[in-house]
Amino acid sequence: MTPVSADTFRRLELATGGVAGAGVAEMSARLPWFDRLTADQRAGVLMVTQLGAANFVAWLRDPDATPRLTAEAFRSAPPDLARQMTLRQTVELVRIATEVFEERIPALGGSRTERATLVAAVLRFGREVAFAAATVYASAAEARGAWDARLEALVVDAVVRGDHDSAGAVLSRAAALGWDPAARARVLVGNPPAADPDPRRPSGPDPLHGVRRAAYRAGAAVLLGAHGRHLLMIMSADEVPDDGSGLRGESKAVLTLTDAFGPGPVVAGPVVAGLLEAHESAARALAGHRAVAARPGAPRPVAADDLLPERVLAGDRSAATTLVEEVARPLREAGGSLTETVESYLDHAGVLEACARTLYVHPNTVRYRLRRVADLTGSHPGDARGATLLRMAIALDRLRTSGAAPEPDPTI
Repeated sequence: MTPVSADTFRRLELATGGVAGAGVAEMSARLPWFDRLTADQRAGVLMVTQLGAANFVAWLRDPDATPRLTAEAFRSAPPDLARQMTLRQTVELVRIATEVFEERIPALGGSRTERATLVAAVLRFGREVAFAAATVYASAAEARGAWDARLEALVVDAVVRGDHDSAGAVLSRAAALGWDPAARARVLVGNPPAADPDPRRPSGPDPLHGVRRAAYRAGAAVLLGAHGRHLLMIMSADEVPDDGSGLRGESKAVLTLTDAFGPGPVVAGPVVAGLLEAHESAARALAGHRAVAARPGAPRPVAADDLLPERVLAGDRSAATTLVEEVARPLREAGGSLTETVESYLDHAGVLEACARTLYVHPNTVRYRLRRVADLTGSHPGDARGATLLRMAIALDRLRTSGAAPEPDPTI
């Protein structure tokens, strides 16, 4: 740039206050939201604009001072100004201030050459100020992101531990992360996705970024945390009416989020009333994920309660309690020889006539009883999976009745 004379520098130094005031007046006239700022916030904008004008003169003397001077303008602002104003609003302010500077400052040049130099200098300095503003907001976003990650880790850890003593803190932290306190919840456990080696892709180098994008597309709020080598996801699970496709919106969200996990099984815990009850869903999902290796053909995702036999074999007492309470006990209390019919049917490898002869009843009576079993338990002994579940439930019930099995898990 062509050097500027000492007289021009003097005029610039004297005019900085008036130029800054004119910039703020133009902001107030053109931006409807500007007058809604508090007096302290408007004063902060004026101070930053004045300092920016003064720094322009200093920068014009020494263009190498650009990074320091432009950063100083924003560091001098009140601490809450960047938090109260959005990046879009800041860009609008910088644009108006640059337009006012471009209109008023070149007129202070002593010659046509100096005025052209001042026009180019204003544009270059305005660009540097815009980048400095973006840097300030980027730093604030990074700090907020790191803080949110710590809050999220604390919430997920408290849910896994079932820490009811800090229920208020858990809800408060979750609310700060955007979680709806009234939302129902369920927990998914699976392997984390691998990091994308190409940082240009939408997921970027952060593997969880893709999970959050999937949650946004599914319209579900999620809280993510590591549990050993696995990824634990708490997702909102509000009731959504059936849209005619055979899947509720809630189930569609689960399918969408399952695709965001890495390779391997994904286990879904049951839906619970809220975040404070999500410990039960997490416990079942984690137990199911530990036991899912015993069922290689399990669907993805698989409900934790669809892995009850595998969880029992893996030593999960709560699964044994669930089998007894939800399968064996209804059969026993219903009477009508349902338990004996199931055992006889299984002992005869599902041959209806042989079972009927053993029980001294008509085959149609056996059919009726088996339908009754399916209505009570949701499992039919004629199905391979149902046969396994019913046989194990009846065996556990008899062991507990005889005192040979441990007492029921008090958490169920």
